[in-house]
Amino acid sequence: MRRILHVVIISSVIAFTVLAAYALCVGGLGYELPPIEPRTLAKIYLSTTFNPSLRILSAMAPEAVTAIVWDYRGLDTVFETTVLYLAIIASIAIMRGIEHHEPYDEKKGMSIIGKTATKIIVPFIVGVAGAIALHGHLTPGGGFQGGATAAVAPLLVLVIFSVYFLEGIGLTKNRALVLRSTGLLGVGITSFIVFMIALIKGFNAFILQNQPKPYSPIGLPYAFNGNIIGGTLLLFNISEMLAVAAGFTILFILLAIPEEKVKKVISSQGESHG
Repeated sequence: MRRILHVVIISSVIAFTVLAAYALCVGGLGYELPPIEPRTLAKIYLSTTFNPSLRILSAMAPEAVTAIVWDYRGLDTVFETTVLYLAIIASIAIMRGIEHHEPYDEKKGMSIIGKTATKIIVPFIVGVAGAIALHGHLTPGGGFQGGATAAVAPLLVLVIFSVYFLEGIGLTKNRALVLRSTGLLGVGITSFIVFMIALIKGFNAFILQNQPKPYSPIGLPYAFNGNIIGGTLLLFNISEMLAVAAGFTILFILLAIPEEKVKKVISSQGESHG
């Protein structure tokens, strides 16, 4: 009976996949094929994302997705970053008072082969993460993607060496929180930098403004020494990468706390309030 059930489930998944592929790619089941030409809204974005001849309406960054995320709808992205920050703060609040400071023992963790491979791989992970974030205004990627990639490095070290090794090299929960707060501060400063410059010079400006806009002639340079930097987009990506990488690292460290220590602290707190 169980074998028949497995066959039915597998057959259903295969049938659904085939039908969905047919509907999307061939146009069956009443669906039409996607249009060959971009839609009107897509044309507007593509024509204004990087357009030096129409800079007053352009984000001046070749990567359209990053331009949309931090320029066209930057306020939404700031709120999304804030939500993630609050979620991490809530996690820290729940685990407050629960620490696991212990000296690192070389016997902890995995084999010497895994540790050696990790030492080689981690710098490459960090390098790729930096490239994703620093080139996010030019190529697919950005601050969040770079930060998520960078967070793999401490996670790998935590798994292969142990969480005590992270603490031994100075990457503690509190220090990661400082790094995250620094990244969020960078996002906040970048959001207001053009507005403050315009205010000092007596011009109009908008929060999260990147390039000059109608009735607001102030904007950050979109290029430096012949290299496109996308104005505020590069600053946003760097700050977001730092905030995301540190935020995920905090969660990894909290999840690595042994369950018995969590229960011990919680029970002791209950007794103290009893």
